[in-house]
Amino acid sequence: MSNNSAPDEHAPRSRQIMDTTDSLEFVSVAAPGHQAKSFERFELAPPEPKRPAKNPAKKIAIIVALLLVGLVAWSVASDRLAPSSAKGAVAAYTTQIAPQVAGRVVSVSVQDNQVVHAGDPLFQLDPRPFELAVETAKANLAQVALTNEASAAALVASQARVAQAKAVFENTQQNVDRTRALAERGLAADSVVGNADASLVSAQTTLDAAQADYESARLKLGSGGTNPQLDLAQLQLEQAQMNLQFASVTAPGEGVITNLRLAPGQYTAVGAPALTFIATDALWIMTDMRENQLALVEPGMLAAIALDGQPGKVFQGRVQSIAWGIDTGRTTANGLLQNQASTRWFEPARTIPVHIQLTGDQKDWPPNTRVGSKASVLIYVAGPDNPVSRIATGLQYIQSMMSFLY
Repeated sequence: MSNNSAPDEHAPRSRQIMDTTDSLEFVSVAAPGHQAKSFERFELAPPEPKRPAKNPAKKIAIIVALLLVGLVAWSVASDRLAPSSAKGAVAAYTTQIAPQVAGRVVSVSVQDNQVVHAGDPLFQLDPRPFELAVETAKANLAQVALTNEASAAALVASQARVAQAKAVFENTQQNVDRTRALAERGLAADSVVGNADASLVSAQTTLDAAQADYESARLKLGSGGTNPQLDLAQLQLEQAQMNLQFASVTAPGEGVITNLRLAPGQYTAVGAPALTFIATDALWIMTDMRENQLALVEPGMLAAIALDGQPGKVFQGRVQSIAWGIDTGRTTANGLLQNQASTRWFEPARTIPVHIQLTGDQKDWPPNTRVGSKASVLIYVAGPDNPVSRIATGLQYIQSMMSFLY
């Protein structure tokens, strides 16, 4: 037993393997003085030829190329048939409210971001200086009226003096004629004729002076039923009364007050903005689109509007107008246009503002819409039933749903 378990010192020390294309032989080589124990031979089939491994990069390249072609085709089709822009914003008429007269603020009747209606008081200037100006203008008008009445009386007196001077002149003229007739018959001396002529000249001078006084009185009173001094005094009174009204600043219409920078005691100058008024009765969407997107766009076309403030909702609108020009930002120096150096490989496309009006009245606008809110606009150039328009509508709806996240 011990001999079987112990290692055989004369066991084979090496094996020779002969591998050919037809067979595989195993030969046991015995040690010198010992007999080989075994000899085996196995027949093997010829090896199959190796196939080249497939390269996955080719399939990926084809997929990427198809995706690029599809994106380019979609970009061209959408820009022509359903142009869209995410650069829109809600716009409205904004007015900087400024007083038309200077004065000290005594009260402010509104708060910042408050909704107001037409005629609601906004702030009040100290009315006392303007009330005093009204009373002064009234007193001046009364004084001018008295002066006008005096001028009317003077005109009547001047007219009476003219009539009197004219009568004296006519009487003197008759005396001169009689005196000359007597002198021609030798019944009157030459000295008498001279005195008569002198009396006639004096009467003529008195008549001319009376007529001049009458004309002066008539001009002071005014011609054609108007008196310049009286009209001026009346205008000064109306101006003072209007300034008193300007001391109370009211809302010009339906809207919201924002950017309020007033407090009681503050002095405001004429034309200095005190607050901003945003009209809520006229809202629209202003969006920027590339020039190549506007090739087929015309006013009146149907549009879809998605507001970030109203996630998941799409509103209908129409193209109101397209801007006819933009500022290129080119400056001049010394009367010449300056060179606009550019280091870009491709010049970026310029954008043109497009005015989009929401379909319906202003009451159809969604609540809590703020001026400046972001809006995405899709214009249906080929109509909303076009396949490209349907796909673009779906993408816009997805974009609107994404507004829930950001």
